[in-house]
Amino acid sequence: MNFKQIEAFRAVMLSGSMTVAATQLHTSQPNISRVIAQLEKESGFPLFTRIAGRLTPTVEAEALFRDVERAFVGLDSLQASARSIREVGVGTLRVGAVPSIAMTVMSAAIARFRERHPDVPIAVHTSDSPTVAKWTASRFCDFGLVSYLVEMAGVRSDALRRESGVCIVPAQHPLARKRRIRAEDLDGEPFISLTRGDGTRALIDAAFAPDGRVLTLETPYAATICAMVEMGLGVSVVNPLVVRNLKFPGVKVLPFEPAIHFESYVLHSQQHPVPALAQEFLDCVRHVMRG
Repeated sequence: MNFKQIEAFRAVMLSGSMTVAATQLHTSQPNISRVIAQLEKESGFPLFTRIAGRLTPTVEAEALFRDVERAFVGLDSLQASARSIREVGVGTLRVGAVPSIAMTVMSAAIARFRERHPDVPIAVHTSDSPTVAKWTASRFCDFGLVSYLVEMAGVRSDALRRESGVCIVPAQHPLARKRRIRAEDLDGEPFISLTRGDGTRALIDAAFAPDGRVLTLETPYAATICAMVEMGLGVSVVNPLVVRNLKFPGVKVLPFEPAIHFESYVLHSQQHPVPALAQEFLDCVRHVMRG
């Protein structure tokens, strides 16, 4: 399995057509067909079928595509970095952050930083904690802000914030009348979760034993969970940082037991000192998070 095969596969998945993919990659349709056939042979399963003349990806192709897209996030970031260096030089402050931080405190932190350094270019790159850790280790980002730690060579971590999780329910839900929610109160309730594999999801799931929830929806973003709860699609447990900074009038926020501690960490490269501007920006982040 090589990059040429993966690039062709991704182009076909995104365009839905081998002809269009060939045009995008500046090659011929027969060449794309040949490369896809090679990939199918090496992977050991079919990637596409034709139904009524329409090219349709198989279930195996959809699963492979999810991993391919995660890999291309890193490539897109490198392209963005090269473009930034070309356009504004090497003085850009690059920050990596998980969505729960990027969508809540980042704007206020940037505004505070801009009061002192109005002309410093800033690039905020957002992904999950493992990807942010990789960006920090490779020095693509000056520092990273994550919601859980993963083992990553070349990275050191410092605690940034610790808060107790809260239960969120639709404002008109019967549970909204309670003063405190316990895990067993959510038995039989449609529960909206973070996606599997997320370290924070594992912390939340551990609080429910035995688990009487009805797991109906998954999403990688706590902000999306809040919006779904507001629409009456279920209940959840989230980091209070999100509901405190993003206003959802149709959501009731309640203390939750047992306590689930949501941690935030700042990551730095182990081999290099923190740039002065990065440290100043981090000070702004800490100030905003303290409220």
